[in-house]
Amino acid sequence: MKRSTAPQQRGAALISAMLVVTLVATLASVALWQQWRHVEVESAERHRVQSGWLLNGAMDWSRLILREDALASGATSGADHLAEPWALPLQEAKLSTFLAQDQQLREGDPEVFLSGQVTDAQSRLNLSNWYEAADGQRMGQLNPSMQAALSRLFSVLGLPASELTLLSREWLAAAQASRTPLGATSASSGSNTAGAALLPQQVPQLQWLGLSRDTVTRLAPHITILPEVTPVNLNTASAEVIYASVPGLDLAAAQQFVQQRARAHFSNLPDASKALGGKPLEARWHTMGSRFFQVWGRLRMEERTQEETALILRDAGNVSFVWRQKIAGILPPPKRESLLQSSQP
Repeated sequence: MKRSTAPQQRGAALISAMLVVTLVATLASVALWQQWRHVEVESAERHRVQSGWLLNGAMDWSRLILREDALASGATSGADHLAEPWALPLQEAKLSTFLAQDQQLREGDPEVFLSGQVTDAQSRLNLSNWYEAADGQRMGQLNPSMQAALSRLFSVLGLPASELTLLSREWLAAAQASRTPLGATSASSGSNTAGAALLPQQVPQLQWLGLSRDTVTRLAPHITILPEVTPVNLNTASAEVIYASVPGLDLAAAQQFVQQRARAHFSNLPDASKALGGKPLEARWHTMGSRFFQVWGRLRMEERTQEETALILRDAGNVSFVWRQKIAGILPPPKRESLLQSSQP
């Protein structure tokens, strides 16, 4: 009997030993995985913080460029145009190329690539010019000149007129609601507007008003939403925007103007008016200089990327951020080619 049970006991002991080994290996694997995960999380957080600091430096660098441009332009014509240093996009380049010889990256440091672009926010039609507030006796209305400019822009871009009709109606309603005191009753609807939605603050948010994604994408290089009323800079605007903003102008004349502008920018409205065939230009709607600029920056560190966009207000020598935010699902900045698509003679 003892002889028959001995092999069984040895088999049970072997199985028990194998189970113990398996359990220890499993626990060791879990511990190793958790340690690896903690290292990865810590590395990702460190890279995120480093990327944030580097992008902060890049954004401040753009502010410095715009400030120096303002100081240099103040001594001359004060015009802003696409031949200035701020208008040159920064193609993706290694960060080490910007460092001095004694500031080279240490061996083992991750490779960092930086790219960015500054665009003139006043090179586009500003939707903030659209609504004109009225006195307390009646509600405001949409500006007819701006309405006509947007109608021409939709036409030249081949966008459906129904989208403009929708946008006009919703923009007017949102503008009236946002300017109605809390608790007051709207004369047009008879309803309380305390919970009414505010106007969009950025172009992608126009989808809130019912515009399709395709329409917003195609409009993005040509329109903007700034915190105040601004004229269009004819030195930086696209042919489409010039065509839309100058009454009675045809697209061919706008394209010829852009080609002429590429050879030599304009310093004042009378010279620009002559180049446009004598079309009247008002300082309310057109200018040669700009105060608002949009900055886009992208930093790539190994397999991780971080992007930010910002709106900058340049008031004489004071250059400040109006807003800054990380890019997540936001339309990319307009390419420089969209501003220069008709610039080549």
